[in-house]
Amino acid sequence: MSNLENRMQIENMRAKEVAKYLGIGLSTVWLYSKQKLLKPINLSPRVTVFKKADIDAFIASRIDEVAK
Repeated sequence: MSNLENRMQIENMRAKEVAKYLGIGLSTVWLYSKQKLLKPINLSPRVTVFKKADIDAFIASRIDEVAK
């Protein structure tokens, strides 16, 4: 795998990887996407990714929300 492929893999995550990363179910990832809490990027009709930076920002916002 090239350096660019490694970088792209780290920066983008498929829904299944997001679910594992967040410790939630796959259906919850799609629910959060529908609720505009997570922003999906459609690469093709059958391929959707999420930016890791957006996922990390989502985690930070949830932590801030709970801390209040």
